Amino acid sequence: MAKSSSAKSAGIVFGALAFGWLAIELALKPWLVKARSAMDDSDPDDSAAAKPTVKPAVDEDVEKTDTVDEDVEKTDD
Repeated sequence: MAKSSSAKSAGIVFGALAFGWLAIELALKPWLVKARSAMDDSDPDDSAAAKPTVKPAVDEDVEKTDTVDEDVEKTDD
């Protein structure tokens, strides 16, 4: 019997929290929409002109070269 009453209490609490959240969203909708749009407009990550601050580990513009230098002659010991 304790399990059913605790599950019932948890369901009631969850329902009350969901109802409260929806009531606040509906009551404050005009202000929340304005605040969310202002936050979206001021987000620097969304701008197309934003450049990365971290350089890539591998420079893709540099051509790959062989590790052996062709100008150095090999000597047999």
